[in-house]
Amino acid sequence: MGWKRWCLFLMPMAVSASSLSHSCRHRSCSFTPDVVLNVTRQTISIGGISRYSTLVNGSIPGPTIRIPEEQVVWIRVYNEMSDDNLTMHWHGLAQAAYPFSDGTPMASQWPIPPHHFFDYELKTARGTAGSYYYHSHIGFQASTATGALIVDDSGPPPYTYDEERLVFLQEYWPSTDDEVSRDLTATPRRWPGEPLGWLINGKTANGSGHMDVIDIDPGKTYRFRFVAATALSLALLGFEHHGPFDVIQADAGYTEPRSVEWMQIGSGQRYDVLFRAKTCQELQKEDGRMDFYMQLESRERHEVVTSYAILRYSNDCFCGESKRLSEETIPTVKPLTLPPTIDGYLDYVLRPLSGVDDDDFPTAAEVTRRVVLHMQQIRNSYVLWLVNDEAWTEAGTGPGPTRARPEEPYLVSLYRNRSAHLPDYGAAVSRGGLCPRTGTYPARIGEVVEVVLQQLGAKALDGGDMQGPAAADTHPWHAHGPHVWDAGSGPGQWSPTEAERRLQGARPVKRDTTLLYRYGDAAAAPDSAAGWRLWRLRVRQPGVWMVHCHTLQHMMQGMQTVWVHGDAVDLLSVGRPDVDGYLEYGGDAYGNSSYDPRVLHFGDGECGPDCGR
Repeated sequence: MGWKRWCLFLMPMAVSASSLSHSCRHRSCSFTPDVVLNVTRQTISIGGISRYSTLVNGSIPGPTIRIPEEQVVWIRVYNEMSDDNLTMHWHGLAQAAYPFSDGTPMASQWPIPPHHFFDYELKTARGTAGSYYYHSHIGFQASTATGALIVDDSGPPPYTYDEERLVFLQEYWPSTDDEVSRDLTATPRRWPGEPLGWLINGKTANGSGHMDVIDIDPGKTYRFRFVAATALSLALLGFEHHGPFDVIQADAGYTEPRSVEWMQIGSGQRYDVLFRAKTCQELQKEDGRMDFYMQLESRERHEVVTSYAILRYSNDCFCGESKRLSEETIPTVKPLTLPPTIDGYLDYVLRPLSGVDDDDFPTAAEVTRRVVLHMQQIRNSYVLWLVNDEAWTEAGTGPGPTRARPEEPYLVSLYRNRSAHLPDYGAAVSRGGLCPRTGTYPARIGEVVEVVLQQLGAKALDGGDMQGPAAADTHPWHAHGPHVWDAGSGPGQWSPTEAERRLQGARPVKRDTTLLYRYGDAAAAPDSAAGWRLWRLRVRQPGVWMVHCHTLQHMMQGMQTVWVHGDAVDLLSVGRPDVDGYLEYGGDAYGNSSYDPRVLHFGDGECGPDCGR
C-alpha cells in the first residue's frame, strides 16, 4: 500500500456544501480502507492476573498507526463485541475528523453497534506532524482499547536525530470495564480501586512477564515519543545514570528545546524529547554496565505505584561480556529518587518553535468573552464530578444534578432540526457560557474565548466529612477539536491580574491536554478555590466538541462538557439526504456482515471505480 493511501489532509468544516466532494460515496464491496482495527473482548493475562479486556487487533496496546501529513486516510473500525457499543477517538488530531468522525458518542456520532463497523475519514494539515493516539470513547474501554498514532512530517523535521522510540504508558486494573462502570455509577458509590501497576509498551515485570526493553546504540540521538494513554495516574519518570533530555514537542506542537531532568505526563498528554545516548567513552566509566533502568512512578494518588523498563545499549563498544539487567526481576532498591509532583510542570517556559507554529497567541485585549468552568466533587450517597453544577454522562441519566442529555447525539439533532437543537447563544452568554436548554457551550466563529478552569474543594451533601485526599484532585483537561493556547496555571483562586502577571514574557504553546493541579491542597475546604488553569482559543473551526477531564473515572462521574462552535450554516455544510445514513443508530453508514454501508467522502472524493452505486 503506497503512502498516498496513508496520508491526511486537513480541510476546515466552514466551507460551502458545493466545495465538498460529499456526492462521492463508497460501499465496502468496492472500497479498501487504509487501516483496519478490530475491537474484541477476551480474557488475557496482564501483570500476572487474568482480565476480561477490550482489545484492538488482539493486543495491548493496539497497533501503532503511522501516516504522513496532507492527504486522506480511511480507518475501518469493527465492533466485534457482543455486549457493548464502540467509538474510536483520534486523540489530539485537531479538526482532523470530518463531522461524524471525531469518535464522541452522543456528541458527534452514534456509537458503532455490536457486530457492525464504521469507516472513519481523517485529515490533518501541514504542520501537525507529531505524536497522537487513538482510543475508545465508551465507558472504561480506553484503559486497554488504545494505540499510538504517529503523523510523520511531510518534509525534514525541524530537529535532527538518528532514530526514534515509543514509550506508551498504560495502567492495568483488576476490575473489568463493566465492573468499573457499575461501581462508579452505583448508589451508594463504590470506588473500583487503584491500578495494580504500569504497562510500558504493553509490558510489566510485576507478578509475571518481562519488562519492556528500549534498545539503543552508543552515541546516537533518539526522539523518544512519550504517550500517556493512562486512565487515572499522573506519571513521573527518569532514566538511571542519564542526564537531562530536551523537550521538542508537546501534544504534537513543536517547541523550542527545553531541558528537563524528569518527565511528568498526565492522561492524554504527549511529549517528544531528544535523548542523547552515552558514547562508548562515557560507557567505559560505568564499570561494564550496558543496561540502565527507566523508573516510572505514579503521583497524586494514595499509594505510589512503581514500574520499570530497561534502557539497553548494543554491545558495540567492548569485547567480551557486559553487565545486563534481568528483564523479569524488578530492583529491590529503587535506583532513582524521583521528586514529588512538579506543580506547573513546563508552564510559562515552553515556547513554540519559530517558523513552525503561527504564534498567534491572543492578548487579553483581544479576548471577547470569558467562560469560567467551576469543577467540584459532590457526595450524597453517590459521587459526581460537576462542572458548573452539572454532570454530563454518556448515559444521560444519573442521580442529583446529572444533565438529561438528548436521546441522540447533538450533531445528529442539529441535522434533524436546526432551530430546535441549536444552542441559544444569548442565553448562554447571560448564564456564564452554558445554554440552559441544550446543556452546551456555544461559541461563534471569530470569537476569542478565554476559558478558566477553576477547581473547588469537594463538598458532601449528606453531611459527611469531605476533608482528606478526595477533597481535591489533579485533572488532565482535554479539548477535542482545535487546540487551545495554554496560558498557565496557579494555586488558589484565579484572578485576571495574577494570570497576566504570570504571563509576562511567556510565549504560550498550543495544547490539547493540560493539567489542573491541586497544588498540594488535597484537603481543600468545601467550596474553597483549589487551583486554576487558563486557556485561550480563537474560534475558527465549526464542530461539536467535547471538553472534559481525561481521567476516565471522572469522565464517567460527569466531568464533561459539550461545546458547539459555529451556527447552523457553519456546522451543517452537507445537507440531507446525503447524511441520512449517519442520523440513525445502526443507519446505513454503518456496515455489518450482511450489509455494505453507504459512506460519504467529505474530503478528496477519490472513491474508486464503483462509488456512488
